[in-house]
Amino acid sequence: MTVDDSFFKNLADRPGHLIRRLHQIHVALFLDECGKHDLTPVQFGVLTVLVDGEVRDQVTIAAMIGVDRNTAADVIRRLAKRALLERPDNPKDKRTKLAKITHDGIKLVEKVQPGMVKAQIRLIDPLTDEEYALFMKLTQKLISANNLSSRAPWRP
Repeated sequence: MTVDDSFFKNLADRPGHLIRRLHQIHVALFLDECGKHDLTPVQFGVLTVLVDGEVRDQVTIAAMIGVDRNTAADVIRRLAKRALLERPDNPKDKRTKLAKITHDGIKLVEKVQPGMVKAQIRLIDPLTDEEYALFMKLTQKLISANNLSSRAPWRP
């Protein structure tokens, strides 16, 4: 792609700005549909990657949802205070912090799931099936090509 100095002059022509704006809209839709459960999208992401019952360390959880270790640690701490996660000791490495979803955490994921799906549908509703497929393909291509440039590479 060839660009010149004037290519990104207007805010509305900057992909980064549009992506940030779309993220803000997604968070608003998620909170609209799921806010009564007092969860953020990142908190729900942590619960989602743990809902399989596996015990995982904070670094792995952070990579699975694409956030930095400090953010993951803070989110995990908050979820543990709500008894949605347990923090078992790691007998192999005392420095490693582990997390495991509790029964209450699993129940909450089940309650929030329908609202999360509604938020996703509301976000993509303006797109045709073909546009949605193209949007997903291009978004995944951009993420794949730029993932390692992130402060928190995503490793699903």
